[in-house]
Amino acid sequence: MKNTFGNHISVTLFGESHGPAIGVVLDGLAPGIAVNEEIIKEFLAKRRPSSDLDTARVEKDPFQIVSGVFQGKTCGTPLTILIPNEDTRSKDYTYGEARPSHADYAAHKKYHGHEDYRGGGHFSGRLTAAIVAAGGILIPALEAKGIHIGTHIYSCAQIPDRTFDEILRDGLSQSELADILLLLREKTFPVLNEDAGEKMKEKIREASQQNDSVGGITETMITGLPAGVGEPWFDSVESELSHILFSIGGVKGVEFGGGFALADMTGSSGNDALRYKEDGTVYTESNHNGGINGGITNGMPVLFRCAFKPTASIAKEQKSIDFLKKENINYKGKGRHDPAIVRRACPVIDCVAAIAVADLLTGRYGTDYLA
Repeated sequence: MKNTFGNHISVTLFGESHGPAIGVVLDGLAPGIAVNEEIIKEFLAKRRPSSDLDTARVEKDPFQIVSGVFQGKTCGTPLTILIPNEDTRSKDYTYGEARPSHADYAAHKKYHGHEDYRGGGHFSGRLTAAIVAAGGILIPALEAKGIHIGTHIYSCAQIPDRTFDEILRDGLSQSELADILLLLREKTFPVLNEDAGEKMKEKIREASQQNDSVGGITETMITGLPAGVGEPWFDSVESELSHILFSIGGVKGVEFGGGFALADMTGSSGNDALRYKEDGTVYTESNHNGGINGGITNGMPVLFRCAFKPTASIAKEQKSIDFLKKENINYKGKGRHDPAIVRRACPVIDCVAAIAVADLLTGRYGTDYLA
């Protein structure tokens, strides 16, 4: 289905940016999974705008779980979460004036003028709030199994952060890595190097003052995944993660482990040497393959990065078209938008990764795995 992801645990999104509400349906969840609404609130708060680095549209997200949960546990039936849209300003949008690098024109051609264009409609990043609400259920369930997910800003406006690969070379234990990932989730601006983070913020503010925007790259690590998860070819770990990651608006590239840098290596430098620890555990001395071989987890942390384009909505005048009048125009962006989406994207990536990982694990071990 077009708005549904997942084979064993499925997630369906619905709603539009300026409609009455957005929401998500989680189906395939085992009965008995704990649902803590306070944790969902915390996850939504991490995605919410919180400073001059973000959009001025601030939704309070007073969500409501309307099915699938009873006495704080999943029932095993479809779980539906509704999130109302309250802080909308639809007058900022004029149908026919295509915003450069937005879906306006493409959506017009697909839906023949019947699409809700306000605020980007169904294409809006607003719908990621529903994804994060779902993540507020799945991430705690995964953590109960010893699986942790964390994302930081790898670079923004060409300012680099410290990398997860550097941290892995420190030889930290699984619990120490999990602590780092949990700490990242608590940060308003998730970076590993605070000095780099301050430089990124400065660049974002500069772009905003110039009515422009900047892009960035995120890096995600998943620890605690057992070896042997994933299916070769079309349901590989890379395939499933890439599928859901590219659903996030603004993602234009995904790479695993060494990614494109592997193309410049030799086999002897790019291969990950397999070794046994004294306790019989298998590990690799490097992690250029990002914890995945043959599309299947090898027991090492799964590593991937996402490239985000600069926010398309900017207040600078640009060339565009009016597709109703069929004429060229000069378009100056209106509305309230982020000068960089990479910060608010980090919790969204954690949550979409949790959806894909939960689906892969239940496919491997059965639907009751997370209960």
